[in-house]
Amino acid sequence: MNDVRVKIKAVGICGSDVHYVKKLRNSRVAMKEPMVLGHESSGVICEVGASVTHLRVGDRVALEAGIPCNSCVLCKEGRYNLCKNVRFFGSPPTNGSLTQEVVHPASLCYKLPDNLTFEEGAMCEPLSVGVHACRRAKVEPGRRVLILGAGPIGLIVLLVSRAFGATTVHVTDIDQRRLMAAASLGAEGTLRVSSDMNDMENEVMELKQLIGVPIDVTFDCVGITKTMQTALKVTKSGGKVCLVGMGQDNLTLPLTSSAAREVDVLGIFRYCNTYPLCLDLLQSRKVDVRPLITHRYRLTEDDMKEAFQTTAMAGDAIKVMFTI
Repeated sequence: MNDVRVKIKAVGICGSDVHYVKKLRNSRVAMKEPMVLGHESSGVICEVGASVTHLRVGDRVALEAGIPCNSCVLCKEGRYNLCKNVRFFGSPPTNGSLTQEVVHPASLCYKLPDNLTFEEGAMCEPLSVGVHACRRAKVEPGRRVLILGAGPIGLIVLLVSRAFGATTVHVTDIDQRRLMAAASLGAEGTLRVSSDMNDMENEVMELKQLIGVPIDVTFDCVGITKTMQTALKVTKSGGKVCLVGMGQDNLTLPLTSSAAREVDVLGIFRYCNTYPLCLDLLQSRKVDVRPLITHRYRLTEDDMKEAFQTTAMAGDAIKVMFTI
């Protein structure tokens, strides 16, 4: 009665989708049987439940991917992204949205403004991760931000940091093409780093020289020991480090020295209460995600294989999108 049927029009591929295809698992979550992937999606309402009053057939909507229980303590506190009983598109055992149609709670479908495309609607999902991270780290006018990792989420955190008023944003990565993308999206400075742990101390010194002023907030959008140690060492005393990426389950970190400098370590998991703000940022063009969409495919078997291969290889691909 409170659901709607949505004809899917656009779906983006996330790194987690690629992990499920390549390894049948993503971090600690294993795929045990065949399932539909995809969680970055938008579409058109084609049927509404009897109790739904705010949506009509024909409305274009962005779909929030997680369905919480709405009854646990965390849900009632508004932190429903941490709900242990959440059903999340494309996360076992819940089927995802890389399909023709889905049935979804009407409360998790958000009308797209007329000036936004279905692709931009689908991008509300990864954009939500950036918004949630910047909210957690309290990015605001005057803040100086460093982002480690210029993958899709790192670039989105860059865009959101700018929209939230960060004075400067610098970005590091091991890939020069990603750094060029970051520069084109508004990063003041970039630094190419290595994957070698032995290079970390020199890179910390280079970063401090490059930026020239204390770093208030560092976002680790990679999530390995090297990047988190770098983040803790380079961030100013009293600053914040936000772990966004989940590259490793276990990290070795200098927490005692960081605690002595009162560096706050924050984590995020997905997002909550973000879609209205995301749509406002997109509609007003305070955030423009269109340059991030680099490849487009149809929902055919051949295109499906090529799309996942393109995402897995990275190269010049940032966000790969299915149009249906």
